[in-house]
Amino acid sequence: MTITEDWFGEETAVTERLRRRQERDDRRSGQVRRRRRAAALVLGIVLVLAAVAAALAYRHFHREAPPPPPVLKTVTVTIPEGYSRAQAAEVAREAGLKGSYLKASQGHEGFLFPDTFELEKGAPAADLVRLQLEDFKRRIAGVDMGYARSKNLTTRDVVTIASMIEREAQLEKERPLIAAVIYNRLHEGMPLGIDATIRFATGNYDQPLTESELAVDSPYNTRLNAGLPPGPIGSPGLASIEAAAHPAHVGYLYYVVKPGACGEHAFSSSAAEFEADVAAYDEARQAAGGESPDSCGG
Repeated sequence: MTITEDWFGEETAVTERLRRRQERDDRRSGQVRRRRRAAALVLGIVLVLAAVAAALAYRHFHREAPPPPPVLKTVTVTIPEGYSRAQAAEVAREAGLKGSYLKASQGHEGFLFPDTFELEKGAPAADLVRLQLEDFKRRIAGVDMGYARSKNLTTRDVVTIASMIEREAQLEKERPLIAAVIYNRLHEGMPLGIDATIRFATGNYDQPLTESELAVDSPYNTRLNAGLPPGPIGSPGLASIEAAAHPAHVGYLYYVVKPGACGEHAFSSSAAEFEADVAAYDEARQAAGGESPDSCGG
């Protein structure tokens, strides 16, 4: 082999080594670039996820508070003890309740418990009636009717008696006494003579009863008709219902207002005692110019 051939052979080998080295370098450079691109892609994904998380967190902590629930406007309605349906209807009307209370309460006289109720402003009057009936059912369930039943009186009879007691009694201690007078007169077959029933029949709750009103032809006129009136004359409270179910065990048949005794009554067992009490009342009334002498110290 000549020198020239040796030189060319060596050159070719060197060139080949250089070429291979370059290829290795190129492969390494490609791998580095791919790794860098992958790293950049991962970093981009991480940054995007971080931005999304930050946005969600911001919305969570900086979102607008939900609007507060609307405030329900209510009205308080108080039905006094002893009120009739007609009187309660006026209270419902003044309270702004809608519809007819009288129509909604028809057939429930005496069973519409008198209490204080909270209703939505402008609610139907029927809502008040519903609450009163529910209240009555709860209250009456706790009243022992055993004694009344032993006298052949129904729950309706007891409520009717209680409605009269509610109108007649001004003092708590007198409720069982008035109940006793009613029981005793029923037993004797005597007219009850309770003017509150006439007021119910005539609708006169405020003015003195006239002679014509006292003689009104009505089954509710207990001066003319013996026995209980056809039904309650108003809505009694629990104290009057309890008194009607558990009257005092006394022999009283009569009572009349004591002059100047803050609404207290004089009770008696005989007609003679009663007439004497009535004479004292009439004398005091005349001295008061015809006004009822039932005020304190009058």
